[in-house]
Amino acid sequence: MQLLPAGSQPSRPGPAEWFTGRVRIDPLHSAPPPARVSCACVTFEPGARTAWHTHPLGQTLIVTAGCGWTQCEGGPVVTIRAGDVVWCPPGHRHWHGATPTTAMTHIAVQEALDGRAVDWLHKVSDEEYRVVP
Repeated sequence: MQLLPAGSQPSRPGPAEWFTGRVRIDPLHSAPPPARVSCACVTFEPGARTAWHTHPLGQTLIVTAGCGWTQCEGGPVVTIRAGDVVWCPPGHRHWHGATPTTAMTHIAVQEALDGRAVDWLHKVSDEEYRVVP
């Protein structure tokens, strides 16, 4: 068993190539092989969001605070709130983040396939983001 004490892993800003706006990533855990799951707590300031992306084995989002938006390619923008759980199936293009006026925090859980847990694509445009649900 391994205990990772709270605060033992430094927070880091979300990289500008993967995110729009102010995002903080707090790593939670990355299981050693043969396990392949990792998880992080991600906080999006108002207006912040991910780029479009996919996950080879899918992703679970557990919204822990605030109110945000998510969208799968071709679908509507959906409002997500604290307590909601979102499943993004393998290979589905999607994005998620805060609303323009409210911060949002979620725990992101995903598995790696051949060492890769996410494939980052282009950024969500302001026009795509401004489609109010």
